[in-house]
Amino acid sequence: MPAVPTPVDLKPRKSPQNQPQTRAGSLNSHRRGVPIGYNFSFLRSYKRSTWKRNVSTRSKPHWRTCALAQTRYGGIFDYDDKALRLIEVNRELEDPDVWNDSKHAQALGREKKLLDDTVGKLTSLDNDLRDAQDLFDMAREEDDEETLLACESDAQGIEQRVADMEFRRMFANPADPNNAFLDIQAGAGGTEACDWASMLLRQYLRYCERKGFKTEVLEQTDGDVAGIKNATIKIEGEYAYGFLRTETGVHRLVRKSPFDSSGGRHTSFSSVFVYPEIDDSIEVDINPADLRIDTYRASGAGGQHINKTDSAVRITHIPSGIVVQCQNDRSQHRNRAEAMAMLKSRLYEAEIRKRQEEQDKLEAGKTDVGWGHQIRSYVLDNSRIKDLRTNVEISNTKSVLDGDLDPFISASLKQGV
Repeated sequence: MPAVPTPVDLKPRKSPQNQPQTRAGSLNSHRRGVPIGYNFSFLRSYKRSTWKRNVSTRSKPHWRTCALAQTRYGGIFDYDDKALRLIEVNRELEDPDVWNDSKHAQALGREKKLLDDTVGKLTSLDNDLRDAQDLFDMAREEDDEETLLACESDAQGIEQRVADMEFRRMFANPADPNNAFLDIQAGAGGTEACDWASMLLRQYLRYCERKGFKTEVLEQTDGDVAGIKNATIKIEGEYAYGFLRTETGVHRLVRKSPFDSSGGRHTSFSSVFVYPEIDDSIEVDINPADLRIDTYRASGAGGQHINKTDSAVRITHIPSGIVVQCQNDRSQHRNRAEAMAMLKSRLYEAEIRKRQEEQDKLEAGKTDVGWGHQIRSYVLDNSRIKDLRTNVEISNTKSVLDGDLDPFISASLKQGV
């Protein structure tokens, strides 16, 4: 089974031979443990009359990725190795000499964050599962149906938390834990396409809000009549790139146009492109001679200073043809720094795609925004949104356009899109 992803410059390390092997399920060895592979789902399948002393306090493990259902905390979550590795990382970070190599220290810090997250969540699950088991035992002894129902509710919550952790194991891309940039480009369809691009921008902003991600619109060019020609947003949050990377592609809209007085049916296209933010642990060499840097006055809404000074920055990487721009800040210096970060991420993503030969060159894949290249079709007058890669189809178009993309993203990740 794949391990929880670590930053790309880190490799899994074996636990030191001199470390004592922690007995799984024994975070507190003096307490009776209940393995994570077990659950209380049997509460939902038994009638209340069977909530008596003859009911087994354990059920068969049912998790799809936990067929062996180890009584150890290792298995799919690899708790033991991660807990030992966390001890090792903490020891290294406590050594003052570690800061002599700032890149190594930063790498350890990132690894510690990932380990803290996994170990902390498993420890919390362990404690909550013990408490739920104890409460269930007492309620069964006293034949307290009200408390048994509360146990069922607790079990459902624990089940969902474990399912969430299982789902995150699908993030095998080294860049999945990173923040992300998302580009939206209006394609074929004129004013309709620009309006469609603005609808997609709102959709992804709402999705990020649902996920608790922080967003910032770095660049936006308004359409001539309505909507937007293009936009770039930065998304900050745990596994932001992992969740959104499968949204890259062309999105097709079919609807009765609000811009057509005859009420005719129109088809529009807009492209979405998602790439990860690259941190200092990944070196991307950029020759200054390969760059063309232009400054210009920001367009759209903004203060007096933003619209009357050349604060916006556009950087063109001449060898690849990649263009990035940023105009969200009144400071040209900060806009330039943000644009360079975007360019670094774009170049990294382009190289990864080239090496894996998963698709055509970076810009070639973005230029043909039209028929035959869409990944998802939104047919509003028929109340149907269908993902053409996974065949997931949803009729609640309003919910999807309001940011409910989980069914599509989940299916794409599960199918390895």
